[in-house]
Amino acid sequence: MTADQLAQKAQNFLNRGRQALESGKFDLAIDMLLESLKAAPSVLEARRLLRAAQIRRFQSNPPSSIQLKLQGISNWSARQKILGLCKKGEGAAAMEAAEQLLCKNPLDPDNIECAVKAAETAQMPEAAAISIEAAYSCNGNDENLLERIANYYLAGGNFLKARDAYEKLSKLRPHDQRIQQKLKDSEARATMSQGWDQSAGQKGGYRNLIANKDQAAKLDAANKAVVTDSDADTLIAEKKAQIAKEPNNMNYYRALARLYSQNKRFPEAIETLEAAQKVNSADPELDRMLSMVRTAYFEFTIEQLKAEGRMEDAEKVELEKNQFVFDDLAARVERYPNDLHLRFELGEQYYMYGEQDPSFYDEAIQHLQLAQKSPKDRLEALYLLALCFLAKGQRDMAVMQLETARDQLPQMNELKKKIVYQLGICAEDSGDIEKAYSYYKDVYSNDVTFADINERMLAISKAIQERKQA
Repeated sequence: MTADQLAQKAQNFLNRGRQALESGKFDLAIDMLLESLKAAPSVLEARRLLRAAQIRRFQSNPPSSIQLKLQGISNWSARQKILGLCKKGEGAAAMEAAEQLLCKNPLDPDNIECAVKAAETAQMPEAAAISIEAAYSCNGNDENLLERIANYYLAGGNFLKARDAYEKLSKLRPHDQRIQQKLKDSEARATMSQGWDQSAGQKGGYRNLIANKDQAAKLDAANKAVVTDSDADTLIAEKKAQIAKEPNNMNYYRALARLYSQNKRFPEAIETLEAAQKVNSADPELDRMLSMVRTAYFEFTIEQLKAEGRMEDAEKVELEKNQFVFDDLAARVERYPNDLHLRFELGEQYYMYGEQDPSFYDEAIQHLQLAQKSPKDRLEALYLLALCFLAKGQRDMAVMQLETARDQLPQMNELKKKIVYQLGICAEDSGDIEKAYSYYKDVYSNDVTFADINERMLAISKAIQERKQA
């Protein structure tokens, strides 16, 4: 491709990525923006939108503490690879690998630091700043992240921002003399910097250099991954005006609902999406977003009740939430019977409640067998199918699903660990302890902390030794 063709390709992917992000289709947005960066790595707008999409996706479905722990090993390996590329001076390759790492967790301080080093190796300090500031705007109370950001600003000569970050950090660590000293240093340098350039540090910052300051302020607010306070009020008013002008544009309704949700104004977000449904009643994305907002409202209410010590009320709302999620999925599957991902989610719900009603396992199997036709959900569906068959006492059927899923996973990722581990349990339950040991060993060699793999390995080893001695 010529330079012009590459630029056009990058722009096309950028436009599609922006549209997907505005529509709340974070997976698609990330895919499109990664393609844009492959064609034109220096386009900062694509990288800024990508960071926003990564953060919004991560925050919309945050991993549990157990999942974060399990991610630790693979993330550590990925960071070592990136740092190795940096040492070799391969900045472009390091940045590409860093974007993949940030797709897993864009708010992890170690991941961010790795992305910053990759950008600096590629001599793209602006890209490093995007990673730093996007994370800071979303997770400003994380002490480790805050210190990394403060150090980064100080090293880069941005003394005003360094001072602000150290000041916030000093409140979190009031007895840390090292942080207090760095705060004094950054304050002194900020004062000197203001003396050299009177325009530095003035209210409004770089916006004073832009002729249209209102537009600059809007761009500032719109580029934040999470918009709150006065910025939110400004953008909410803007989206309302856009809806009044173009009442059939669903993107404006979605954007307004996201702003309300980010600011915990869930009833208004729900009202906005319900208004959108009256305009377009056959939009599955609106349905999905409305379900997510309602679920988030339940979770917010539960957190508030727990904080007030009203544990019984919190438990009641938890039950209401669970019932809502189940009923809502069932209703959406009825409306959109060909949506295989909805089938997967409903099958997962039926499996979760199988212990309460064993007939639910049969319902789960029906939906999961359909869901496995989806390339995205196929392997997870096979794994859940196996668990359903095990719950019904059909071990042979379960092993068939597990082996099919295992053979389609070339690397020992988290899902494959669960699959191989479950195969080990099946082999152990059938009395084939040598085969069970082989399965457990595959998992153990990749992750010694997985589930109770260490205890099972010891027990199987002991059983094999006793059999040999008998």
